Amino acid sequence: MPTKRKYELKQRAVEMAETRRRITEAAVELHGTVGPARTTLSAVAERAGVQRHTVYRHFPTEAELFVACSVHYFTANPWPELAPWRAIKDPLQRLERALDDLYAYYERTEPMLSNVFRDLELVDAISPTIVPFRDYMEEAAKILAAGWPTRGRRRRLLVAAVRHALDFHTWRSLAADNRLTRTEAVHLATGLVNTAASSM
Repeated sequence: MPTKRKYELKQRAVEMAETRRRITEAAVELHGTVGPARTTLSAVAERAGVQRHTVYRHFPTEAELFVACSVHYFTANPWPELAPWRAIKDPLQRLERALDDLYAYYERTEPMLSNVFRDLELVDAISPTIVPFRDYMEEAAKILAAGWPTRGRRRRLLVAAVRHALDFHTWRSLAADNRLTRTEAVHLATGLVNTAASSM
């Protein structure tokens, strides 16, 4: 009997994990299509094939569901590695490589990132979930601002230009709104940073 009980508990845990995964994936799909602000628990439940109370049982708060969605999505869509950028000594070549990697990432994740940033001020639960991404971007900016022969005012301009070049909205304006190729967008953004570094 103890063995049977252990099996039943294990099977129950597997079923619960599977249900939690389905709910998370359903929410992620809706966030990427209609957006977080327009995603209802009823829609999540329907897409996951469960009842609303099942969603509440696994995720008592909206914040818990959003954390699960964020972890799931960014695990499936990891940010570009920083180490290869650090290994490039020339700051201009480093910047070009980084922007090409990052803009390629934005191309792949544009629907989700557009919806998340659009709804950021509408849904309180979003902000904490993108803290790791903001930390990543902060570290990326430090890496890409290193090695340029700048001081004082030029240094401030350089850092501002680097941050602007890295920003998702900058990429979207160049590539999605103005239909530049990735190469063109990288070239234009790199030119902005280079100009900031050499401006008087």
